[in-house]
Amino acid sequence: METTSHPDLVLATRGDMVAEARRVIDAARERGLVLRLFGGLAVRAHCSVVDFCERDYADIDVVGRRSQSKALRTLMRDLGYSENLHVGQATGGRQLQFYRECTHADAQAHFFVHPDDHIDVFLDTFKMDHEVNLNERLTIEEYTISVTDALLTKLQIFALNDKDMRDVLTLLKDLPLGEDDRPGVINVASIAARCAADWGLYHDVTTNLQRCAGRLGEYGLAPEESERVRQGLARLTDALEKQPKSRSWRRRAKVGTRRSWRNVIEEQQ
Repeated sequence: METTSHPDLVLATRGDMVAEARRVIDAARERGLVLRLFGGLAVRAHCSVVDFCERDYADIDVVGRRSQSKALRTLMRDLGYSENLHVGQATGGRQLQFYRECTHADAQAHFFVHPDDHIDVFLDTFKMDHEVNLNERLTIEEYTISVTDALLTKLQIFALNDKDMRDVLTLLKDLPLGEDDRPGVINVASIAARCAADWGLYHDVTTNLQRCAGRLGEYGLAPEESERVRQGLARLTDALEKQPKSRSWRRRAKVGTRRSWRNVIEEQQ
């Protein structure tokens, strides 16, 4: 969808997106439903310097549980949204999309589709270049997917662009690394274990760790911030290399890139 190009609305729309996402997640919580932000807005929620990670966001992206999809549809209808039925049909019910009429006061706003006017919902699994199952990991953080999963969903992108690389650097710059699942802590062991079970995921994650290290000097970080990120990239790389690999991983590694190792998508998230 086309996002807003009206300059007077950009900053207000970003604030609207955050507020609307929290409203929807809180409303879901009141009904016993689980929804969590992912993507750029999830990273923004955890960054210490918003100016570094601030950018335009394509839409509000959340993850929920497929077992709750019927109740989720009711919730979104009660919150003033309509469902784009085509998305659910096209994805076999793995993804839903909801939209609402433009709520911006500026009369010019009605000529644009704004990021906070629709919400994309992935159910159980984030599926882009690779599949990352999130169903059992959605309650680690209060409003977002875990920072571990936020990082992994960025590192799995085959064609990592500037905004995604900035998100990776933001997470490694601002958050500590650890070996277990806790709020605000990147679980290195979890990322290593999942990559050790899927050679394709391992390939793209390790490639992106190298890309981030190679371009680290382009982002104007202070020396201590650059060193923190560099150490984080090195620790992740070391953990992925040392993690024992599954038999299927080793078999697939022998084939390498001679056979496709990822989902081919038309548009990067």
